[in-house]
Amino acid sequence: MIYPIIMYGDPVLRQRAKDIDHGADMTQLIEDMFETMHNASGIGLAAPQIGKSIRLFVVDGTIIDDEPGLADFKKIFINPVIMDELGTPWEYEEGCLSIPSIREKIARMERLKMRYFDEGWNLWEEEFDGLKARIIQHEYDHIEGKMFIDYLPPLRKRLLKGKLADISKGKVETEYRISAPLKK
Repeated sequence: MIYPIIMYGDPVLRQRAKDIDHGADMTQLIEDMFETMHNASGIGLAAPQIGKSIRLFVVDGTIIDDEPGLADFKKIFINPVIMDELGTPWEYEEGCLSIPSIREKIARMERLKMRYFDEGWNLWEEEFDGLKARIIQHEYDHIEGKMFIDYLPPLRKRLLKGKLADISKGKVETEYRISAPLKK
């Protein structure tokens, strides 16, 4: 099932998501999230972006052909915890399915160490770096109630205020279904 993507301005995107009960069957939701993400040409999708305030996100970097190390980067993260962020912050232009048509350079740490469960409730502790770390940090922010625009300087945020208001009203072109909080 393909869900509509929740747009900027919806309160679910600003809530810290709740832990998922250990052992819960997430199979169908995970399948639906991958289908929704691929339908929107995304590389990551967090449960709050489909209106579910739970600590789950999926990533698929395999569609990025020109980036080394992403050929097998397709993962599910249940109840993840970032244990440490390491290295030097580096800038990269980010976008978000919940904030279409806006892309901005965001500085994030180059490496991270995290603990998470996979779809079979196996516990993992792994380190990620480069673009893998960035994709994870972006999606992790969603389950913490943060968005990439929160990292922008105040002046830049003010300049985007009109575009963000339009997105909240559903006045944005996308190739995927959306759910805008202020759409009339």
